Amino acid sequence: VQLQASGGGLVQPGGSLKLSCAASGVTPNSVSIGWFRQAPGKERETISCLSFSDGSTFAQYSLADRFTVSRDNAANTVYLQMHRLKPDDTAIYFCAADRPTWPRIGCRWGADTLWGQGTLVTVSS
Repeated sequence: VQLQASGGGLVQPGGSLKLSCAASGVTPNSVSIGWFRQAPGKERETISCLSFSDGSTFAQYSLADRFTVSRDNAANTVYLQMHRLKPDDTAIYFCAADRPTWPRIGCRWGADTLWGQGTLVTVSS
């Protein structure tokens, strides 16, 4: 499985941005894809994940009102739509893959989690 994240960039406070994570080499219904972020000097943070098996999701409560995850099964792609962005949202955003039941455990990552490269999101005026 390979993961390709894209869509990062510079956005003004209050703006929106949509990130994409394209997964290749994926067996249908065999994985969940999640979004995470890491700001400078901070720990990696879970945003949300979605199961390709049953469509179940988990979302970090503090971000759920502004960040939404969705999928395109045919394209094996998971999106992260972000609204009302704040400077504190500035971070490298990563997508990752894990078991199809990942949402049930709050997208907790471990040794078997497969990480893609990150995409930088900068929120600044």
